[in-house]
Amino acid sequence: MQELDTIVLAHGIPEHGLCKGDVGAVVHVYGDGRALEVEFVTADGKTQALLTLTSEDVRPMAATEILHVRELSQRAA
Repeated sequence: MQELDTIVLAHGIPEHGLCKGDVGAVVHVYGDGRALEVEFVTADGKTQALLTLTSEDVRPMAATEILHVRELSQRAA
């Protein structure tokens, strides 16, 4: 994966209000690509989470997938 790639979260991270399938953007690739800095934003551009994740935590988004919208819970917002 490279910087600015769109990725899909492989599992939920509830402490950051994130669910499996949420879409983020790679903002930095560390070393050999095993760790990535990924930003997840709301529709109005507010950063929901900026996390260092492993390549096992995310996967590339396929061209044949469709995006889906969900509301953040009050606790996660």
